[in-house]
Amino acid sequence: MIAVRYLPLFILLLSLTSCRKEDKEIPIAERIVRHWQFESENPDTNTDSDSLKARDYLTLMSPQAKNKFTFKITENGIYSTGTWNLKDSVLELINDAKPQVLTVDSSVLYLNDSHAKFKIFNEGNELATVSENGINPNLKSDFFRIISCTEKHLILSKNGKLFSFVYIAPVVEGSISLISILRGLLGLAFLILILWLFSSHRKKINWKLVISGIVVQILFAFLVLKVDFVKNVFETAGNFFVLILNFTKDGSSFVFGNLISNPQSLGFIFAFQILPTILFFSALTSLLFYLGILQKIVYGFAWVMSKTMRMSGAESLSAAGNIFLGQTESPLLIRPYLEKMNRSEILCVMCGGMATIAGGVMAAYIGFLGADDPAMQLFYAKHLLAASIMSAPAAIISAKILLPQTEDIDRSLKVSKEKIGGNFLEAITNGTTDGLRLAINVGAMLIVFIAMIALVNYILQDWIGNSTGLNRVIASMTANRYEGFSLQFILGYIGAPVAWLMGTCKEDMVLVGQLLGEKTILNEFVAYTSLGNLKASGAFVEQKSIIIATYILCGFANFASIGIQIGGIGALAPNQKSTLASLGFKALIGGTVASLFTAVIVGAII
Repeated sequence: MIAVRYLPLFILLLSLTSCRKEDKEIPIAERIVRHWQFESENPDTNTDSDSLKARDYLTLMSPQAKNKFTFKITENGIYSTGTWNLKDSVLELINDAKPQVLTVDSSVLYLNDSHAKFKIFNEGNELATVSENGINPNLKSDFFRIISCTEKHLILSKNGKLFSFVYIAPVVEGSISLISILRGLLGLAFLILILWLFSSHRKKINWKLVISGIVVQILFAFLVLKVDFVKNVFETAGNFFVLILNFTKDGSSFVFGNLISNPQSLGFIFAFQILPTILFFSALTSLLFYLGILQKIVYGFAWVMSKTMRMSGAESLSAAGNIFLGQTESPLLIRPYLEKMNRSEILCVMCGGMATIAGGVMAAYIGFLGADDPAMQLFYAKHLLAASIMSAPAAIISAKILLPQTEDIDRSLKVSKEKIGGNFLEAITNGTTDGLRLAINVGAMLIVFIAMIALVNYILQDWIGNSTGLNRVIASMTANRYEGFSLQFILGYIGAPVAWLMGTCKEDMVLVGQLLGEKTILNEFVAYTSLGNLKASGAFVEQKSIIIATYILCGFANFASIGIQIGGIGALAPNQKSTLASLGFKALIGGTVASLFTAVIVGAII
């Protein structure tokens, strides 16, 4: 019955994805708008682009994005942002004015038909023009002549030098193949088997709910990745997070000054760009919560899940809230119901918290993975947002297999009236304070856990690996991808089969398996840091592997989260602390498998 009910929607989606536009010549002004990776200076246009590293680039945004550009070539010391113009095959890059204080030592007054304007100078250099239209700074422009612009290559010329760029399309719009579908079905069967083995009441599992949840996830994945209209909606939502990053930079630049303008160091990026993002988004979330806006959005998602999966209203609200809020903030939406929830409902709340990430952390990961490139920030914003939404029904599936619902439930949807603060100023203050705790916690955890990894690797590699000759064997076996016996090597080979089932190619499955292990044993912050480092170094063979890893890591499922939930949710419902403690390990399994559900579905259709 379920398959018949959703069959028309599948047919509609397949018809939408099969539609193709007529081929036509694309004007150069449109063809040039994309993310170009730097290839070489004074190039041989036959350079093999497969060996490129996504470090240096030229990004030209569309007129809808106000013709913004970002230009970075590390070796030449080029890093600039601003707006661009194109006229007669000449590309003009107008650099943003940098905040500075200069002395005005001279000025010239121009009079023309009752109109007047001033030009002001410093040491003979024109700074700006002052007229009735305001102050117009004399912005520095760079001019490049376009020698060639095809679908794959862009060659620019300036002062006798040629700069070659190549376009490598993201592997997001890939075609669906029989092999990918079969691997996806095998992966789904494996995940359901894991949950079934750990289930407390195998005979009471509601398979209709499980199938409904999987169908909802598949439909959502099709919409986000294959239907242009929905993709545009998610890109618009992703732009919101990119704007948040830009707003945060304004505040950070006031406090940290030039420290945030160094795009070369991951440490600088994380400390002075990523952690401040958590502060601002936490404050913004609290304000939206106080104004009641967030509750209305959550109610919409909860209504859909309640109707499609036939679950209790409190569970639906908590699961929907986890899309935007953290694992201890989301239960505030259902605080009046927590004390009376049964074990199955409590597990559903816990799995939901472990399967998704908070909005502030999501914004931070967008900035970290996308670095200072707006196009890449938008790319990862769309996928992280999709991952968090898809993981909400996935967490319900996991929870209801691990601990099926056997008691009557209340299906009414009533959002708690509790607010964060007595007025909007207090809400912002409380959100900032909570964000500060989280940012400090994130920074501290990264310092400690990465130091612990170094300690473990010192023992494994320097003591055991060197004395036994194991390092040489591992380096040879992995073609120097791993230098020796290390924690990353162990986690990688343990998690590799699971990564392959998720759709990762055989060349990258050990790396993705390593990231899965780091996320589960340590935390997702460490894993995303490793993903960013591996991505920047060009370690992955396929970009599809990076996308799958992004979905796998999008969740709070790690051992530390068990304690966080016992303390956080237990403070809201003290009589449930023993239940929370007894279900901690099941919640960890459920949250991990929920993230894998989203990854395997996405891996099957890209």
